[in-house]
Amino acid sequence: MSGELIEVTPNKEKAKSMLAMAKTRIEMLESVDSAKYTTLVIEGHYEAMKELISSILSLDGYKTIGEGAHRMLIEYLSEAYSAEFSRSEICFLDDLRKIRNRINYAGFFVKEDYLERNKGTIVEIIRKLIAIIDARVD
Repeated sequence: MSGELIEVTPNKEKAKSMLAMAKTRIEMLESVDSAKYTTLVIEGHYEAMKELISSILSLDGYKTIGEGAHRMLIEYLSEAYSAEFSRSEICFLDDLRKIRNRINYAGFFVKEDYLERNKGTIVEIIRKLIAIIDARVD
């Protein structure tokens, strides 16, 4: 089964709740020793970004289901929000999705320098995602 994009009724309350959860996750990640727990911090940032993208889809009246749903979230963001996100940011998100899968399904460990090199990109993508949601839920 491949992932599907399904049209649903836009849900502002669900979007707000997902935003709050993502912000809580990010706050928790900031309190963790990222040098010691690099892999879990990377995974956590991906999960926060996934929640934020899902929140945007909820506002737009969509959701993804099935195998490949995470890939579809990124594809949707790439197509519907191409003015807000550069091609390199979309590619980074997709690389992060693949790393998250390796972490969850193969026990992959991320080296600390990966986080150091990409922290700025992670922070900027999260900032943009939150700004898109904040502009629409207030």
